[in-house]
Amino acid sequence: MDNQLPTTIDKKIFRTLESSLTNFINKRKWTKDSYKINEKIECQFLINLKNVIDQNTFEASLTIQSGRPVYQSAYLSPIINYQDANFAFKYVEGQPMEFNENRVSGSDPLVSNLTAVIVYYVYVILGYDYDSFSLRGGDEYFQKALNIVNNAPDAGQISGWKSYENNNRNRYWLTENLINNRYAMIHDFYYNYYRKGLDKIYEDEAAGRQEVLNALIVLDDINRETPNLMIIQFFMLGKANELIGIFKKAPAADKLRAVQLLSKLDVSNANKYKQELK
Repeated sequence: MDNQLPTTIDKKIFRTLESSLTNFINKRKWTKDSYKINEKIECQFLINLKNVIDQNTFEASLTIQSGRPVYQSAYLSPIINYQDANFAFKYVEGQPMEFNENRVSGSDPLVSNLTAVIVYYVYVILGYDYDSFSLRGGDEYFQKALNIVNNAPDAGQISGWKSYENNNRNRYWLTENLINNRYAMIHDFYYNYYRKGLDKIYEDEAAGRQEVLNALIVLDDINRETPNLMIIQFFMLGKANELIGIFKKAPAADKLRAVQLLSKLDVSNANKYKQELK
């Protein structure tokens, strides 16, 4: 946890909050499946405190990161690397971390928003991870995320849950994109990119790279039909170095095709792709 708050604030409350959230995330059972210790998803939540609304109420940003191991390698591929800039919550030191999927918003919306936002992103992380291992494997968890959006806490300081907020870049729109059948190919894309592509690279680099290229063509098709979708930008965040590494040793024709696709999908890094994949 990071903060930019005045030094007069007692930091003990933040250490307690960090410990409580860590226990809440790691000790709660999120799926019906059983996992060994080494099979658990690696993820991070970084709360950057920006403002004090009152004694126990804060405004913050939340950075969410998760990774997925690539078969037969020590490499952890980033699946999520996203900053949610609108995270207001209330925390009283020692308060229990509680969440009820059937009653997302409790008596105090700002208290409820703390766990609602965290649980929402836990389900998004699970959904993407399951999608990367099996076709449409994440559907159940994206539906759970949708339930949180539909029943989200509502108060003056809370934002990020409504369609009209934050220029269509928020929790509502991420979930809408993920469950909208119009963009259903995004789930096939994740499976093909990870399971058919990255997981094959270490046993057959050329074949794995070709599957990644095929997956990017699918992503480009989605992007051409509906430009500027949040789910596409969500994927591209933090992916540039990985994609450059995949195509660095590719034949010239594949490099050129990759640059063409990536320059449209990830405009902010277009020059980087062109320079690195000459």
